[in-house]
Amino acid sequence: MENLNTDKIYAEQLAGEYAPKDTTKVMALHKLDQRAKLPALVCAYSLGIVASLVLGVGMCLTMGVIGNGSGLLFVVGVIAGLVGIAGICVNYPLYNRLIQRGKERYGTDIVRLAQEISAE
Repeated sequence: MENLNTDKIYAEQLAGEYAPKDTTKVMALHKLDQRAKLPALVCAYSLGIVASLVLGVGMCLTMGVIGNGSGLLFVVGVIAGLVGIAGICVNYPLYNRLIQRGKERYGTDIVRLAQEISAE
């Protein structure tokens, strides 16, 4: 008997995957929310990765892991490290500003749609 029940559940799940999807208001709300936040996330991750790599290269140049350890490469390493640190320090305030901009752009639509969903 258990096998029939699991077969039925599997069949319903599989049918649900192939059935045409209706775009509901909740899905539209989720898409608007993602559209508001995605640019900030992409920018934060990209800047964070690049700034961390620049900081790491600067540290390697400063410690002589990369290059021949000359004085010029030491100075270049310090400058690269400072640029990387500046990028890391700017990342979070930039993320907050981009999130705020996305909320301002899509906020009225999100609130309106959320109120429509709440009223139902």
